[in-house]
Amino acid sequence: MNWQLVLIAVALLAAAWALLLAWRLWRDPFALVRAEYARQRAGAGLKAQSVVIGGKRWAYAERAADRSGAPTLVMVHGYTGSKENWYRLAQRLRGRYRLVIPDLPGWGESQRDADADYGYAAQAENVAAFIRAVCGAPVVLVGHSMGGGIAALTAARHPDLVARVALIDAAGVNFEENGFAREVLAGGNPFGVTDAASLQRYLGIVVHDRRVLPPIPWPVSNIVIAQRRADGAFEQSILEHIGRGADQFLPGAEAARIRQPALLVWGAHDQVIDPSAMAAYAAQIPQARQLLLDRSGHSPIIEQPDEVAAAVAGLVEAAAGRTPATETGAPA
Repeated sequence: MNWQLVLIAVALLAAAWALLLAWRLWRDPFALVRAEYARQRAGAGLKAQSVVIGGKRWAYAERAADRSGAPTLVMVHGYTGSKENWYRLAQRLRGRYRLVIPDLPGWGESQRDADADYGYAAQAENVAAFIRAVCGAPVVLVGHSMGGGIAALTAARHPDLVARVALIDAAGVNFEENGFAREVLAGGNPFGVTDAASLQRYLGIVVHDRRVLPPIPWPVSNIVIAQRRADGAFEQSILEHIGRGADQFLPGAEAARIRQPALLVWGAHDQVIDPSAMAAYAAQIPQARQLLLDRSGHSPIIEQPDEVAAAVAGLVEAAAGRTPATETGAPA
């Protein structure tokens, strides 16, 4: 065998694959990010699904429970987020419950319409329609950040669809003003990403300890920056509803109507929704168990997924009349 010819053939094949990959990334730069999301989804045992409800196309991830009749958990992501934010938590809960994790309309891979309303009330109705269509029975609704405000409003307005509710660093309630709130009220978007520096700032806001996040290598970082820059106008329009509009505290105001068993989880170092918000929600939902996690910022579902998973499992499995308590998540 002429090994020199073999080596030449292998080199040519590798070059062809490299050119094909470069062409695909040129045509669809976000394909590399989607491939990583698919890897994470498979690692959590989830499958990609889609459904059209009321003319809106939803993308979601789902995993069946290991036993029939197990409760269904629906997880609702936050502002600038997507279903992928929940994958670490899903890994800890896989098998015990049916997991249904959607991209909210307007976000992620779900449909975005230029003239649609994506404020709290509209999204609460969207989530209610999704539960009816996909879940078929009352669910345990878990929401983070903006998704927490949406979950609170959904639970308050649709108690027939929500058996229990967990709010994690939830927006939609008044709290002690911090730098993030002041910037939003002044018309800015602290989560905005337009370049490498603002990407690093964004990551530093959403977590307390950056070491919990994997590195974002080139060219993925450039792809993410380009996508977030393109979404800048849409993000600002959402802040007009949830951060500066008349309905910015609507979820907190209606949370008093929540009678279901409830859980409040907060990161003690949250720079976005100050931890004082947990007490504000607790005043409206006195039956809620409270958990303050001392190693987390705004994203305990990423920073302390083991502790959040245990708290959510406790909510699911506890008797409805369980006495609420306040806990601190100390390091193990």
